[in-house]
Amino acid sequence: MTIEQYFTNLPIEARTHLETLRDIIRAAAEATNTAPLTENLKWGQPSFAPSKRTGTPIRLSWSQKAPERVEMLVHCQTSLVEAWRHKFGDLFDYDGTRAVHISLAEHLPEEALHIMAVMALTYHKQKR
Repeated sequence: MTIEQYFTNLPIEARTHLETLRDIIRAAAEATNTAPLTENLKWGQPSFAPSKRTGTPIRLSWSQKAPERVEMLVHCQTSLVEAWRHKFGDLFDYDGTRAVHISLAEHLPEEALHIMAVMALTYHKQKR
């Protein structure tokens, strides 16, 4: 399966949110000079990895187990989700150290998501 096939198989609300998230991640990669991204499926989820080892991959997900939301995930051993929680508070629901949950009923907070993508794509660069 390809990323495009993954998106095609989603309900329209989830597809719309995840395609917008993909666009936000791509724009963040351009803004941080971490493009082009390596885009493929990891664990059955779309993954976007910076071409340079400056950051950590971002994965996107929707599940029938929680059909009311999508997720943006990062490596659980990073401090990214903690930093996002500190910066954005209750704007998102957080899942430990690995993800933010984004309700399909809500408008995407694109500016915050862009900042989050920048933080992930430049994570290793910031840790130096």
